[in-house]
Amino acid sequence: MNQEMPGRWVEGAGLVLGPLLLAAGVLTRVGEDDFFPGQLAAFAADPGRMAWSYGLYAAGVVLLWPAVTALGRRTGPSAWARWGVTLVVIGLFGRVFHAGVSHLAFQLVDVLGLEAAQRAVEGTYGAFHVFKATNVCIMGGWLVLAFAAYRARVLGLVRSMALGLAAGLPLGVLKGSTDPVSLVALAGLVVALVPLGVTVLRAGPAPRWWAVGLAVAFVPVAFLLGLAG
Repeated sequence: MNQEMPGRWVEGAGLVLGPLLLAAGVLTRVGEDDFFPGQLAAFAADPGRMAWSYGLYAAGVVLLWPAVTALGRRTGPSAWARWGVTLVVIGLFGRVFHAGVSHLAFQLVDVLGLEAAQRAVEGTYGAFHVFKATNVCIMGGWLVLAFAAYRARVLGLVRSMALGLAAGLPLGVLKGSTDPVSLVALAGLVVALVPLGVTVLRAGPAPRWWAVGLAVAFVPVAFLLGLAG
């Protein structure tokens, strides 16, 4: 019985698509100010582009979960690997929370207007929430996992260092993440994870045609059901 969950195809897809969707989301909003007043203004000026940008980024964050699982399993049962995977996944939960708050802030622009939305976000930006505790995981988890991957020789020195660069990706609500440090961090994720994803996908037989069809059909069906409910 295959004990690997969620499985080779999910993990391989996460390794390839997760970093690429993050990069696509950020590149879609290049040229806008990286902080919340500018991000809200950009949404007011071009809501479709900014919605796509943040949606792609959020999807990439979710797909990093199976990617991290795949890397952790190949790194082995060391304490470094266990801590690295745990911290990164907790950090991903934090980023999904930030994505939800960012989505709500964009809706305030439609409902209240740009200036009122900017004031509302400014007045509540530092409000306490339990996901504040994930900030250290968002930054530190990638460093721990990168060290574990290098120590286990799953990634070489260059790709391990590239993975560690992900710690430099800004965290929080309405962060544009288009500054040079952020772009380097995203490039590091691509360099570290995408080749591993290709290797994982090639490591076994192709999926059955009907399984591919079901997976492809599931996405729009799930989206439409979400809109309905």
